[in-house]
Amino acid sequence: MDINLKLVDEYSRPKFHFSGAMEWLCFRMDMLASITYVVSLIFLILVPKGVLSPGVLGLAITYGLNFSMHAIIWDLSNLENKIISVERILQYTCIPSEPPLLVEENRPSCEWPLQGKVDIVDLQVRYAPNLPLVLRGLTCTFPGGMKIGIVGRTGSGKSTLVQALFRMFEPTAGQIWIDDVNISKIGLHDLRSRLSIIPQDPTMFEGTLRSNLDPLEEYTDEQIWEALDRCQLGGEFRKKEVTLDSVVTENGENWSMGQRQLVCLGRVLLKRSKVLVLDEATASVDTMTDYLIQQTLKQQFSESTVITIAHRLTSILDVDMVLLLDNGLIVEYDSPANLLKIKSSSFAKLVKEYTLRCSS
Repeated sequence: MDINLKLVDEYSRPKFHFSGAMEWLCFRMDMLASITYVVSLIFLILVPKGVLSPGVLGLAITYGLNFSMHAIIWDLSNLENKIISVERILQYTCIPSEPPLLVEENRPSCEWPLQGKVDIVDLQVRYAPNLPLVLRGLTCTFPGGMKIGIVGRTGSGKSTLVQALFRMFEPTAGQIWIDDVNISKIGLHDLRSRLSIIPQDPTMFEGTLRSNLDPLEEYTDEQIWEALDRCQLGGEFRKKEVTLDSVVTENGENWSMGQRQLVCLGRVLLKRSKVLVLDEATASVDTMTDYLIQQTLKQQFSESTVITIAHRLTSILDVDMVLLLDNGLIVEYDSPANLLKIKSSSFAKLVKEYTLRCSS
């Protein structure tokens, strides 16, 4: 409580000094305004008769009574605070736009990607020109159809690598190729529409179930129900008489967390992308929903490249390859079985630490 009161005092001190300074200024400005009013009043009284009409004199005196420098200064102060909003808008107008959605001369084929092979060549990424590199020269290959687990401590660059795959950040140097197509040369729509991601926090938008599963209206009702059946939601929805036109509130708050995550899975099943990214998709759901998602992914994406960002090591022990990142660099890249056999392996040490932490 003592620390809290001390912090409150430190937070309030600048505002107290500002208010005190404003009161000091306003009092003196009001005194100046009062003196000016008195002088003007004496001047108006001493004006010879007939120079000004009584109505004008009365109007001037009435308006003079309402004149207050205190109010003017506070209005100017509020204007100064509100003008910051204009400054912020001007800052937003100077933010560089994203690359174009479509590049007509470099559009990939309708079937791209066919294999889902991802080649990362000397990739360097930074968040801003004045900030240090987050990814520092990554070079690796994710073979098509393989299950890749990306692990590392907080700040190692796991999420940044996935964001670079979706071109949320443009590489400072290096390239990312998917099936021999440089993703930096194609439009954002062509790239992002061919990739899929299931985030840790499921995202649903206000509207209907159909608009959440098929926002671009590319699929028929039969295809949507087939996707719901594959993610184990079709039977439950039919029992509860849930239709594709059922209402979804903002952020999907009228649905449970498990249902929202399964709807996100159904959205991915509709696209059937060759490259799927999982950002710890089962971290916020119960054990049964976790099992349903894992089984569905194994069955429906057996031939796709699945990239899993693992915050819990138990979710990537059955993958084909493990990529261990540390401070933006690749430390190890091999199968989990081979890495666990090596006692000096950083991945084996990470698993041991995780096991000890869970057991304690």
